[in-house]
Amino acid sequence: MTDTTRAGFVALIGEPNAGKSTLLNRMVGAKVSIVTHKVQTTRSRIRGIAIGGESGEAQLVFIDTPGLFKPRRRLDRAMVAAAWTGAGDADIVVLMIEAHRGISEGVKAILASLEERTGGGKVALAINKIDKVKTEALLALTSEMNERYPFAETFMISAERGHGVKALKTWLAGEVPAGPWLYPEDQIADLPMRNIAAEITREKLTLRLHQELPYELTVETENWEERPDGSCRIDQVVYVARDGHKGIVLGKKGETAKAVNTAARLELEEFLGRRVHLFVQIKVRKNWLEEKERYSEMGLEFKDGNA
Repeated sequence: MTDTTRAGFVALIGEPNAGKSTLLNRMVGAKVSIVTHKVQTTRSRIRGIAIGGESGEAQLVFIDTPGLFKPRRRLDRAMVAAAWTGAGDADIVVLMIEAHRGISEGVKAILASLEERTGGGKVALAINKIDKVKTEALLALTSEMNERYPFAETFMISAERGHGVKALKTWLAGEVPAGPWLYPEDQIADLPMRNIAAEITREKLTLRLHQELPYELTVETENWEERPDGSCRIDQVVYVARDGHKGIVLGKKGETAKAVNTAARLELEEFLGRRVHLFVQIKVRKNWLEEKERYSEMGLEFKDGNA
């Protein structure tokens, strides 16, 4: 029934830690994107799928892009390329900025490229974390941002608390093109469960570890075995770039690795609604940041990492 249904792609873009993953998860109503307090944790364009509109007629396919920042390494460059590709592929782009940070140098850089990168398409502004500033500052920021770019609409939200999110979702539902739905009604993400499982484990590692290490490790699901009793066995490998990093991930007497395994397993069981047997190995691959296969696993283009 293409005359009544609507469907389209929505790209969430912004600086690292602007709240894109939190907004995506709230829109979808389930956790499909990694959320940590550290920047640059979203590596691939995870699509979350939400139903919107007054009578649930619209399917919104969200592309949660990596944060846009000044890249230094191959992985950084591939992440930024993926973010801009997501914006270029979308029917609607939502630029998220943080209310308390205002128009940072990073936001200025995004604005400078926005029209070219989106092909002049429809872009909405979402000012997030509105509870961190006073009304006067918020209104001034809204005014200045709209002077700098012709946004189709501006929304003041708190992705964490949910304020203003419904209004944004309703507007998006009315703006995506008329047409048949792109995914089955009960689907909430187009990433294979193997990838989602790897993301969950990587999130737990990122939360436990500090400094630069989280960006020099990746997690891959090597094997997924369905068992007769309804449970599943998941085998994963954590790749680190240096010998010393393996010890950090293991922790004293293996305590860090055990804690991460338990936290990831419990979340996977909740997500899947069944028992999970999770086995995680840690391996050193000194050049994994330069291996094409690792980028493919993360949904990134290896060639986009070229200088």
